[in-house]
Amino acid sequence: MGIKQTYTVDDALNELGITNYTMTDEPSTEAQFKKYFRKVTGTDESGSAILSDNTDDFGVTWSQIKTKMTELNSSKKYRLLREYPNIQDQLDDIYHNGIDGWKATIKAVKDKYPKE
Repeated sequence: MGIKQTYTVDDALNELGITNYTMTDEPSTEAQFKKYFRKVTGTDESGSAILSDNTDDFGVTWSQIKTKMTELNSSKKYRLLREYPNIQDQLDDIYHNGIDGWKATIKAVKDKYPKE
């Protein structure tokens, strides 16, 4: 599994603590969010989920989601992880350049983003 290239609405919802929902597609606008997102508000007598399209039930706004996505996608940790070579390239580096060559590759990324 590689590093995510960008965080999604689903990632932002999870980070915001929003649970018990369904989304039929990845929205990119507030109108799409309102169309695709449904909050599970309970279950009916047969055990099926009761879905609400009432934005008052959502527990989150599109503005909060966009803010969280921006925060996630611009975080130092995320930028650092995107810079590391994928695992296949790292293994190839070890094979061709040995552990010391691989360590040099990783150190270059770490030096670019020193711990605070």
